[in-house]
Amino acid sequence: MTASSRPADGAAGPGSEHVVVWSPDYLGYRWSSEHPMHPGRLELTMALSESLGLLSGTEVLRPESATDADLLRIHTPAYIEAVKRAGHSGRPGITNVDPPHGLGSEDNPVFERMHEASATLAGGSLAAAKEIASGRTRRAVSIGGGMHHAMPDRASGFCVYNDVAVAISWLLDNGFDRIAYVDVDAHHGDGVQHVFLHDPRVLTVSLHQHPATLWPNSGWAAEIGEGQAEGTVVNLPFLPGTADNLWLRGFHAVVPAAVAAFRPQIVISQCGVDSHREDPLADLSLTVDGQRAAFLAMRDLADRYAEGRWLAVGGGGYGLARVVPRAWTHLIGAALDREIEPSRSIPAEWADKARTVVPGVELPTTMGDGGDVDYAHWDGPGGAPETGVPVVDRAITRVDAAIMATRRACFPLLGLDPEDPRD
Repeated sequence: MTASSRPADGAAGPGSEHVVVWSPDYLGYRWSSEHPMHPGRLELTMALSESLGLLSGTEVLRPESATDADLLRIHTPAYIEAVKRAGHSGRPGITNVDPPHGLGSEDNPVFERMHEASATLAGGSLAAAKEIASGRTRRAVSIGGGMHHAMPDRASGFCVYNDVAVAISWLLDNGFDRIAYVDVDAHHGDGVQHVFLHDPRVLTVSLHQHPATLWPNSGWAAEIGEGQAEGTVVNLPFLPGTADNLWLRGFHAVVPAAVAAFRPQIVISQCGVDSHREDPLADLSLTVDGQRAAFLAMRDLADRYAEGRWLAVGGGGYGLARVVPRAWTHLIGAALDREIEPSRSIPAEWADKARTVVPGVELPTTMGDGGDVDYAHWDGPGGAPETGVPVVDRAITRVDAAIMATRRACFPLLGLDPEDPRD
């Protein structure tokens, strides 16, 4: 790998503007050979980024594992001990070794050294947060993170430790009191929302498939936070089949205004890519082109409203060779200011490697899918884009209904007019 590398303690000097956080130990987060969250997707992402030259001269930060004290920011002592026991029980697989803590289930089978592997992922997101907080970098990306379903006392949805919640908690104790978390995974970011549901210092925004149609069946527009945090939880659910242009219409009708009103000091993005039209576990219809557009939009929000401080992590995404490596290579490119055009050809050497990791899969030939990212801006309730003419397109009608439900639920609490497209 043609990149500079240093440990997470910062001993190598002042750092750089943009950092990739990566450890080969991330590949130890492997549930089973048949489980959809296969570490090959991480390996192939880094290989593709390297083969395209993205990592040339780039600082790669190898993180330390999160300590028990780090994890206790979010997780209960009993749960952490249960994870340790399970990972050293000699009973891997779907054994229901600890149902109260969600361990040994079909989604979360036991695997060897479960605690150590999960703590490594959490350490990566924490290291990224510390790099930004110290001023050594403005942007940091760790594709191994994004385990947004993990709850304080149980594993959930392929997630053991909630790395982003750990990182947010650390930031709150180290000089940050306005943090915007934006989650574009196809599944609702329920674990992060749960942790900060009552905390007005954290804005949690999740754009996901409609909870009536997909697990975890939460993330309704009416979920807006509780107590003093009312208005700091924003949920925009999309119906199955939503494609790039309509998804982006929804994103831009809700997220920029909410982030601007919140005035964050840092933007944290969970960049799950199971929103892709080929993903086997969800039903949205984005392309890699649309996902790339979302990453660039979140980076721009950080530049505009948070002085460029952007922490990006991975998440879901189960198109192991065809989707995830391309999408997250675009994410790395966005973080490094080295954008890759969707029309660029896939390097032959990467394709050769991919065939060894995921045999028998027909590989893409370019970095994009030819998606339509030319969306029409939302122009207020009841009208077609920029015209005021009543909407007749049912797809637009459905997306606009979701937009209005979300805006009416939380925008007034953020000091915004839910019906004014200028907000």
